[in-house]
Amino acid sequence: MNGHTKTLYLLRHAKSAWDTAAPDDFSRPLNPRGTRDAVKVGQWMQQRHLRPESIVSSPALRAWQTVTTVCQTLQIEPAAVNFDKHLYLADTAQLCQVIATTDNALNSLLLVGHNPGLAELVEYLLGDDVPAGPDGKLMPTAALCILQLPGWGLLSQTPAHLTDIIYPKSLA
Repeated sequence: MNGHTKTLYLLRHAKSAWDTAAPDDFSRPLNPRGTRDAVKVGQWMQQRHLRPESIVSSPALRAWQTVTTVCQTLQIEPAAVNFDKHLYLADTAQLCQVIATTDNALNSLLLVGHNPGLAELVEYLLGDDVPAGPDGKLMPTAALCILQLPGWGLLSQTPAHLTDIIYPKSLA
């Protein structure tokens, strides 16, 4: 392993609409607040020059809309996103498996997914060092958690370091 730490961005999809004609959970779209929140997160990342080298997202519509909105803001081609069906409602083990398959030459990865899996992954990676989020929720919709890892495949042996956790409510 090289001496560089890896940056893992975990983004929960933004607020979705429940009162739609969507035929199933997978097809639920973002609501207007969700779209605004996704733009805010993208702008926050752009202002800090945070551009993940690899992006893997759940293909569920609300995650797809979230990641494409963030990519537009960051001027990243939507074709750069790898939509992985394993991220749809994934648990910690599935999320770790996706992370572990990341090319070690890459230093940053953005995963876009769902709860409870993302919140459980953050708890797993941070151990006892988990912050309390707003309203007691660690990963509310459109939350962005930024973690430093020693490598993509060493998730169980080494705790991650929390760099930042961003909630759309706290962004202007």
